[in-house]
Order: sequence, then structure tokens, then C-alpha cells
Amino acid sequence: MKDEDIDLSDIPEVTEEQMQRAVLRVAGKPVERGQRHVDLLLDAFIVEYFEAQAGEQGVQVLINQVLAEYIHNRDR
Repeated sequence: MKDEDIDLSDIPEVTEEQMQRAVLRVAGKPVERGQRHVDLLLDAFIVEYFEAQAGEQGVQVLINQVLAEYIHNRDR
């Protein structure tokens, strides 16, 4: 059966309030929302690459976005 063949008309949409109460789990373990501070050693060429690409958003934001995208795409 293809996704478009599934009738979802009787399943209510998930609300933003429900999403706020949802528990994120990684490998079955609950994970807190928000960010955590970590010290991280990276190869110099990696830092240079991201600094060159980051622009105004900042290198930490860009690295976080790239890692999050990698995780989301890997779990599909």
C-alpha cells in the first residue's frame, strides 16, 4: 500500500500544545528540550570551513543546523 492510499480522515491533527508536552527520546532515553553547552575538539579544517560558510548566523548555529539535519535525514 502506498502512503497516498491510506485514509487519514478520521485521525485528528496533532496540536502545538500536544507537541509541547511530547517527550523527545533518543535511543529510548528522554532528552531535555533546549541547548547544552559542550566543549568540542574539531579538526582545524572543519572549523575553517564552517567559519567561511556561517556568515552572520555564526559558526555554532551553522554546525548545530548541519548536525540536526544529518540526524533527521539518517533516521528516515
